[in-house]
Amino acid sequence: MTVPRWLNPTERELWLKLNAIATLMAGAVEPQLKRDAGLSLFEYHVLAMLSEAPDRSLLMSNLAFHSNSSLSRLSHVVTRLEKQGWVTRSACPSDGRATIASLTPEGWAKIVATAPGHVESVREIIFDPLASEQVEQLNDLLQPLLESIDPDRRVISNQE
Repeated sequence: MTVPRWLNPTERELWLKLNAIATLMAGAVEPQLKRDAGLSLFEYHVLAMLSEAPDRSLLMSNLAFHSNSSLSRLSHVVTRLEKQGWVTRSACPSDGRATIASLTPEGWAKIVATAPGHVESVREIIFDPLASEQVEQLNDLLQPLLESIDPDRRVISNQE
């Protein structure tokens, strides 16, 4: 039986801080989106992922991956976004079993109108408390963690 590699006090503190940030960040950013755009953070993220994709379209399976969602949860959200006229779904021409989600012109207009307020909210919550050097340091420090969790860099890049 191997002995567990318990966290030392500093590691435990960092682990708890990372968890707290991950848990609290959405709740800190989402009120602005709901108030100003009538969107949840997840809905905004889906629109944003589509807006950055080639042809503003992604396979639903890739969109689920990039939004850290199950296909079931994503399907419900895309249905809501379709009702607003912001997203459409179509069969994938190369694989009839797959579905493509696409941002409509109205969806593009929604994300363009919503992004400035969202970015300002993110800036106030995440970046304003830090000096520019700290932002660079934090970015550098988080890179090995992200690579450990996502070695193929699929979440942040490679939106195929």
